[in-house]
Amino acid sequence: DLMDKTKNLVELITKGIQDKKGHGIVIADLSEIDGTICRYFVICQGNSTQQVEAIAGSVSDYVRETIGEKPINCVGLGNAQWVAIDYADVIVHIFTPETREFYDIEHLWEDAKLTTLPDLD
Repeated sequence: DLMDKTKNLVELITKGIQDKKGHGIVIADLSEIDGTICRYFVICQGNSTQQVEAIAGSVSDYVRETIGEKPINCVGLGNAQWVAIDYADVIVHIFTPETREFYDIEHLWEDAKLTTLPDLD
């Protein structure tokens, strides 16, 4: 079932982020909103561009090794201050803290259901 597959993907992405100490994870559920490009955003941050890149690598490896799925696209924007990984139904956004604050994308869709995950130590 597509919904289960998508939720499983979100969980794997989350593990990939946590594996590299990515924090401030927010899952935005856009599935009830008309005209959005995907069902979920997974948003997080790393403290430096190096950490942002490491998180992006970890997410793609983790998803590929676990369910064999490759992203449609992976874009590093602003010298990896913002990396977006596109899995069609789920788009992962990894930011440095100041870039995340600037774009504030989790609040672009006011109807999105936001789930904030506690940071792991």
